[in-house]
Order: sequence, then structure tokens, then C-alpha cells
Amino acid sequence: MILGVLQQKGGVGKTTIALNLAGSFAKDGYRVLLVDADPQGSALTWSSVRERKPLFPVIGMPKPTLHKELPAIAKDYDITIIDGAPQVSELARSAILACDQILIPVQPSPFDVWSCASIVGLITEAQQFRPDIKAAFVINRKIANTAIARDALKAFADFPFPLLVTTLTQRVGMAESAAQGLTIVETAPSSPAAHEIYDLAELLSSATKESRTA
Repeated sequence: MILGVLQQKGGVGKTTIALNLAGSFAKDGYRVLLVDADPQGSALTWSSVRERKPLFPVIGMPKPTLHKELPAIAKDYDITIIDGAPQVSELARSAILACDQILIPVQPSPFDVWSCASIVGLITEAQQFRPDIKAAFVINRKIANTAIARDALKAFADFPFPLLVTTLTQRVGMAESAAQGLTIVETAPSSPAAHEIYDLAELLSSATKESRTA
């Protein structure tokens, strides 16, 4: 599986989600590769500050030819996760075409949901060439003990992709683990934050298994 964590809007937590999903999959015994396709190189920076033995390799490929080059590399791994670039359409298009499945992080406000129109348009365009590409939204940085705004939920109805039932809450532990080059499944494996990541990883891997057996 090649999974893209993609969003044209910056600051939505793509890298944090990509790294922590990779950590969860790796802890479950999958051979995982994380591809930093963002010119800012946040995932590579995370990897460089890590002092422990890596759970998974991180490589940089912010290239508009990613979809052509990545399959040959990804075949040696069970799961490859792409941390995509915001706002750079040619990089986003290539990342989308490389993916089997796309996760679109969005913060729980109508304004953030409306900003998803550009990435939805790019995915829909790519599906003309690769109809098998799947995509779904995930709410990220939900404030604990609050309901997702009704207007935000309504806004998703305008898009052709589903909203996952699993949500990710704003947690200080995520930032603290990232600062050490670690994932939440390493620093706090029994925490609510880690269990949200486990749930999301299970949901994504289950969907992939179902599509393969359909």
C-alpha cells in the first residue's frame, strides 16, 4: 500500500499524522517507508534529531516525477507513506498519482473544510487516470471534550470523499514526542493519543485489505 497524507493547506498536521501512522504500522511489524515529498523537509528534520534506532527509514523525494520513481522503491515495503507538500500543485499531482489511498487531514472548522476544495479537485482529476485511488478525510486537532462543529460536518457533504469516524485530538504529547524525533507510540504507547493513532492505522489497513479481496 502507498498511502498519501496530503493537503494543499499548510499547518494541518500532515507530517505529525504521517510519522505517527508510520510508527504505529512499524510497531505492528509492517515494513514501513516514509517518503518526505515536501521541500520543507520536516520529516527528514524529525529523523535527523532522533537518537534511538529508527523504526522506519525516511527518504526525501520532493519531485514531480515521484509517481514514476516511487513504485520501484515501495515494492520492498509493506506500507509506504507519503508526507506531501502543501500548495505546490505539480508535486501534489505526482504524489496523488503514486498513491493507492489518500488521507486528507482537516481541522474542525468550516473554513478549513472549504479550503479542501483544491486537493479534492486534484484527486478527482487524478482519478480520471487512476480510478482505483481512494481518498478520505480525517478530523485532526479536535479540541478534547468538544463536539465537532455542526457547520463543519455539513461542509463535508459538498465533497465526494467520506469523513472517517476516527478523529485525532489536539495533544501536547504529540509535539513533545516529535521534538525528540520520536512517535507517540514510543513515548506514550498507552495514552489516548496513541490509541487514536492505532485506531486510524487499523481503519486504513482494514480498508486496504477489503479492497484487495473485493
